[in-house]
Amino acid sequence: MELPTYRIARGGRTIEQLNIEGKRSGQGFLAHKAVLVSALSRALAERAMLLDLTIGRKGFLTYLKSLGGSNIVKIVPSNGDASVSRVAGKCLKVVCGANTSYLEHMAWVGEKTPLTLCDIRVSPSNSVSPNLGATELSDALSRVLPFTSDETTRPILQCVLFRVKDGKLTLVSADGYRLAVLTLPFDGYEGQVLVSRDDLKGVTGALKRARRVRLSLDKNGDKDPMSLVLDTELIRYTWRGCGGNFPDYEKLIPAETNTRASFDTNEAMKAVSSLKVVANVKAWAVDLAIGDGKVIVSSTDDKGTAEIPADTTGEPIKIRLDGGYLAEALRACGGMVELRVKDARSPMLFAAPDYELVVMPMLLPEAKKPADTAKTAEPDKGEAPTPAEPAEPKVETAEAVAPEPTAEPVPAEEVAQAVAEAEAITKAEKPKAKKHNKAKEPVAVA
Repeated sequence: MELPTYRIARGGRTIEQLNIEGKRSGQGFLAHKAVLVSALSRALAERAMLLDLTIGRKGFLTYLKSLGGSNIVKIVPSNGDASVSRVAGKCLKVVCGANTSYLEHMAWVGEKTPLTLCDIRVSPSNSVSPNLGATELSDALSRVLPFTSDETTRPILQCVLFRVKDGKLTLVSADGYRLAVLTLPFDGYEGQVLVSRDDLKGVTGALKRARRVRLSLDKNGDKDPMSLVLDTELIRYTWRGCGGNFPDYEKLIPAETNTRASFDTNEAMKAVSSLKVVANVKAWAVDLAIGDGKVIVSSTDDKGTAEIPADTTGEPIKIRLDGGYLAEALRACGGMVELRVKDARSPMLFAAPDYELVVMPMLLPEAKKPADTAKTAEPDKGEAPTPAEPAEPKVETAEAVAPEPTAEPVPAEEVAQAVAEAEAITKAEKPKAKKHNKAKEPVAVA
């Protein structure tokens, strides 16, 4: 049986094909309502093609959810019935228990409905032999997508690299200042492909609801690039890779370390959240002082400080980092993390199990040379990659990595979010109170 394909082509239309298990009924089909609802809710397109007619996906989904009386839905083409419907011409006849409706072409489709299509097809069965956990892959994508570039002049860095080699699947992203590398055990055809981050964002949420996932890399004949294929029990997603070559990221991971600190990211997140609220500016920086069994996080304007217990080795060091970069790094690592630093000017490495994140620090005032103060924050020579001649996602120099904090007030919703994050971490750490089952007293019966 040929599985449906979901293909996203740059500059073209988006077409999804949903594979629904069902039974043919004349020119239509019978299917479980829950299966159809589940598939439509995971689709990314806004218009659904069904039996050669197009209807709005969201409206159709809402309609199916409202149906009662039966778990089976019958959908067949119809020319309408003047005695029960005002619909004239070809339409969809939907029967569910005692409910019968006629859906005309372009129902629930407005002028502003995006021209993205999902083609619904029915087959007797669909089986997927999984080689990855759905939640595992979804979490992996969420840990690399934040570190892709949002600059249109860097098309290569707007992609995530999928690389299969030596029994491992490696996901890599970079934005010029940060580099994220995540590895998962994997058995599959070796190769690599670049996929746009915009295509992957919607799939991350859909994967959390999938039960089975199979990932593979397919060759497109003798042509490059390869395609990334992702099968779930309801949908097959296929992306033809973007043109261009991702640079040798392994050379950008720091090998030399003079100072190490292992600490709990939850404790660090609470400290960073509190300093963000105190700073009350949109662009803010923090200083990390590592040594003597602790990491001291402090604001650069001396408005706040927090101490985090840590297992430290090597020389004591002070390093400055963009506060937003630090918060994102802690969220991506989770649990215990080891911070490895060479000096205050070199890239710093956050290391967690099967995950590495390289972040370039800001330059401390005492570390600046006289010539440095006259420099502007110009990009390094790793700037502006293009598909024809891609440049490396180089971790920039300290002078260029992050602008000095400005006095622009932070929006109230961001302050509230920082407070909420700290409260959520604190609540999660509180042990649940044990319930004491009090024995019921016997009731006197007359």
